This record gives sequence, C-alpha cells and structure tokens, in this order.
Amino acid sequence: MKCDIAPNAAEERSSAVEAKRLATPPPVELVSPSRLRRDIPLSEAARAQVERTRSQIANILSGRDRDRLLVVSGPCSIDDVDAAVVYAEKLGKLAEEVSDRVLLVMRCYFEKPRSVLGWKGLIYDPLMGAERGPAMDGLSMARRLLTHLADSGVGCATEFLNPMLAPYLEDAISYGSIGSRTVESQLHREMASSMTMPIGMKNGMDGDPKSALNAVLSAAQPHSYFGVSDRGMPCWLQSSGNPATHVILRGGSSGPNFHQSCVNQTVEAARRPDLQRPVVVDCSHGNSAKDHRRQEGVAQAVAQQFAAGQGGIAGLMLESNLVEGQQGLRDGVARVFGKSITDSCIGWNDTERIVRLLASNLGEGGRRR
Repeated sequence: MKCDIAPNAAEERSSAVEAKRLATPPPVELVSPSRLRRDIPLSEAARAQVERTRSQIANILSGRDRDRLLVVSGPCSIDDVDAAVVYAEKLGKLAEEVSDRVLLVMRCYFEKPRSVLGWKGLIYDPLMGAERGPAMDGLSMARRLLTHLADSGVGCATEFLNPMLAPYLEDAISYGSIGSRTVESQLHREMASSMTMPIGMKNGMDGDPKSALNAVLSAAQPHSYFGVSDRGMPCWLQSSGNPATHVILRGGSSGPNFHQSCVNQTVEAARRPDLQRPVVVDCSHGNSAKDHRRQEGVAQAVAQQFAAGQGGIAGLMLESNLVEGQQGLRDGVARVFGKSITDSCIGWNDTERIVRLLASNLGEGGRRR
C-alpha cells in the first residue's frame, strides 16, 4: 500500500520529534548506594534496632512467637517528613505500651505505583512539584528519616517499587512488601529473594491470592539475576532465597478477601514448616473498598479469626495518619499538617483506639497457646 504522507507533513513531524528531544533534560547521574549510606549512616544502635525488629517479625511469621500480632501502621505515603516524625513519636510510645501483645511497625512508603498518572512519592518528587527537585533530594530525605526513626527505636516498613532504588534504603528497613502491580514481576521476586528482611507479597489487583502465592514460592528459592551493586554498577547477583516471604491479602477488583474462608484457604496454601503464620491482612485498599472508615471493621474481623484459633494470621496493616481523611493539592491552599495527600487514612485517635483494643483482646488469655 502506498503511503501518501505529504513531504512537508513528514518534515514537520520530524522537526517536532527533534524539538521534543532537544527539550528533554539530560540524564542526571546518582551517587552510588554505598556513597549515600556512607553520607547518611545508620548508627550502631539503629542497626541493632533494625535487626531486632526483623528478627521479631520473622519469629511471628515462623510461629516461634504465637501470641503477638504484627501491626504495620502509618501514612498511605510519606509526603512530609516533619509530620512523619511526629507520627513516629506517637507510634513509638504506643508500641512500648502494647509490646507484649502487638508488634507495631511504621509504614514508611516513599514510592507510589500509579495506574495512570499521579504523584509518585517523596523519592521522585519531594517538593510536590512535578519531579523538579534535584535527583538525590528525595532519596536523601527518605534515608535521613529512616535513620532517625531507627535511632528512636521505631521499626519501619516500605514497599519496594523500583528495584534499582532498594540498595539505597533497605539496610534501614525492617519489613518490606511487593505491591499488587508488581507481584508477578520476576525482577521483584528476585530482589525479594536476596533481602534479609521479611517480605510480604500482595495479592494481584483482581484480589486473587494466586499471584502472591506464586511470588512467595519463587522468592523463597535461590536466584541468579542481573542487578545493581552497592557501588551502583550493573552486576550479576546470586541470592540464597528469603524464608520469611509471605502473603498479604489486600482485596481487589473482585471484592474483599479478609473473610474467614479466603484466609483459611490462603493459610493452608502458603504454610510451610518454617512459615506457620504466612498471612498478613491489609485492612485498607480492596478490603475496605477504599473507605478508610471501614478499616476498623476489617481489623476486628481479622482479630476475631485469630482469637478463634486461626493461628496462621501473622498480622494486619492500617493506613493511618495524624489527621483523618485526605486532602488534595491546590496552588495557594495551605496543606493540613499530617493529613494524607494520597489515599484517605484513619486519624491518630482512631489508630490508638484500634491498636489498644487489639492488644486488650489478645491479653484476655483466651487465645494464648
């Protein structure tokens, strides 16, 4: 078939492409992970805190600790480090109060997966300005926050979205997750297999746990794969497998999946001799139908299953902030301190009440084994 594009139209298109290429900013080289770790180091106390929290979570997952629930609570995303520090101070005090029944870890999510477009997280856009800040600003801010929280005794959890960025932060993280959009990615499964922290695999966007179950099996095994070294160089890596990978049920387009039948089926499918409590339930997202007020009901239902004898439940996740709800970003409009700019969250008062209620129910003695 003859193409009848006029010569002048082709020339105009070529000129437009060239103009766009010339207008694209040049690449910005990053410092290596080892350099950032050296510039913003973990103290010995902080390093010990990270290892201690990892070990405690692993004990819950393995079944060596059968009496406590892991609760990962914090903002949908970290957009204001000052608000995150205030939240962490409150969480740390609450964690001490309930430590014999609940292991509290703070949700510190710096990357946000987008279905189409939207703010991609502190690492990409720390100034909330369409990624206009210097390339290392977001990574430096995230690492400074993590080292500060570890020094203060707070364990941190995050979702690893871009495998290239993981080496910059992973030594300061006690609990990791792989999200619904990336749980079927071989790259993410390989990355998880090399990590020394517990990693939760979220079910797919449709709510079916099968992709998470497959990811758990894959990441628990050794892998040889291409990655990035601590010096920031492309390299060939070999992992020994991660025995603390497990399933996170977060619901999906097909509806919630925190109900007893789904939890029971997932526990049986994921349980191994060294992984007796292989399920964490996310009370938000598809399980709450994106209504933050429903998180409490989900948490209560999960706690009731645990108290009734479903010992395969390791914990739950809450999207929580200082202030309830969600706020948009509008030029000239002041932001509310401690209020989410992404998904709606429960406020601190509700968070404190839910965690205390969980601890109280667990402490009544009926569920001790």
